[in-house]
Amino acid sequence: MNTLRLGLLRGGLEIKQFLRSRESVVFTLAFPLILLTVFGSVFGGEIAPGVTFTQYFAAGMIAAGLLSTGFQALAIQIPMEREKGILKRLRGTPMPRAAYFVGKVVMVLAIGLVETVLLVAVAALFFGVKLPSTAGRWLTFGWVALLGIAACTLCGIAFSSLARSGRSGPAVVTPVAIVLQFISGVFFQYSDLPSWMRGLASVFPLKWMTQGMRSVFLPDSFAPQETSHAWQHGTIALVLGAWIVAALVLCLLTFRWTERD
Repeated sequence: MNTLRLGLLRGGLEIKQFLRSRESVVFTLAFPLILLTVFGSVFGGEIAPGVTFTQYFAAGMIAAGLLSTGFQALAIQIPMEREKGILKRLRGTPMPRAAYFVGKVVMVLAIGLVETVLLVAVAALFFGVKLPSTAGRWLTFGWVALLGIAACTLCGIAFSSLARSGRSGPAVVTPVAIVLQFISGVFFQYSDLPSWMRGLASVFPLKWMTQGMRSVFLPDSFAPQETSHAWQHGTIALVLGAWIVAALVLCLLTFRWTERD
């Protein structure tokens, strides 16, 4: 209980530090909203009967927002803290090490919730995206979002060990996040991508997160347009759960409190 209490206090501090960093706020919170506004305003045609590209893109951007909050933000932020010696100093305090990670999780959940609400609100108010009308769809939205952000958070912590310094973090992380968005059905209709690209994307969580979000915000009549001709809720849960376990193991094996010599 003491570790949890300290972790929650640490989470409040993490949120304050995040909001005080203009760069973090812009690229984590504002950038997905800007992309949604630009693409939603430019591309408005139908990709299937009763389904516009904006509806399709909005569902993908909600998933991409979770990727940005969980994976991209942590994989950039942690190397910077490591380079500045913050992690080394924290390790030398009486604070349990687990409290540091609890604080990161609290920050990611809070920022992810805010970003998701903003994206859903903008999509519904300005681009005609219909909100889920049944409890079942809201339930699907909830478990896809929770599993997705859990997988992205753990992947971000594990990936943070690849950057050799805080300054190299954005250069290492940002291209990975952008490529994943392009091949996972965010900017383009997934079924129109080359088969090798779809195969590569299906290995990573974002593809399954976008598919899960499409099952929430698009009508069931669109399901046959998917490459599997179904929403595949069971497979989505299985893949995201597998990534959570795999990323947790990687975190335990690779996380570093100090820089490499």
